[in-house]
Amino acid sequence: MGSPVLNFDAELKSAFDDGEIFAYPTEAVFGLGCDPDNEQAVMKILELKQRPVEKGVILIASNYSQLLPYVKDEAIPMDRRTEIVSSWPGPHTWLLPKSDKAPDWITGGSPLIAVRVTAHPVVRALCDFLGKPLVSTSANLAGHEPARTAAEVEREFGEKVRIIHAQVGQQAQPTQIRHGLTGQVIRA
Repeated sequence: MGSPVLNFDAELKSAFDDGEIFAYPTEAVFGLGCDPDNEQAVMKILELKQRPVEKGVILIASNYSQLLPYVKDEAIPMDRRTEIVSSWPGPHTWLLPKSDKAPDWITGGSPLIAVRVTAHPVVRALCDFLGKPLVSTSANLAGHEPARTAAEVEREFGEKVRIIHAQVGQQAQPTQIRHGLTGQVIRA
């Protein structure tokens, strides 16, 4: 994956602040994202995907510090912390104890929140530019195959999303999800 030309500007930041939905490349598929603190934007994504809020969504970040407002870090046992932190950046999503700030529209009402520090250079740069994590859920209608190209995103969602044009990573499947307190694989 070559170095993409990143065209992040004040217009993009304004769109994010206004609750627009973004489609961006991740390690294996395109994701749909928005500001995790904007309930209306998150609900717009769930409506687009026809996904129930109870399923929750992932937060994707460029570094663990961006996730700290949403994760109850002190509740992660020391014996689990090394495995979790050393798996990042990379295609590993962990269910961790949520902080009091983590909204139910992200967690689906669960006491856990799904989080990942991505290795994809474009989404890392996007999170750095925006100064916070993004919602990350696969770019597809519930039950359909996730989009792997910008053209597939455009066919599925048209002008309802703002597409960040770049290539997805080399992962064959969406990221594995593991329970951070037990290590149990939730999604292989």
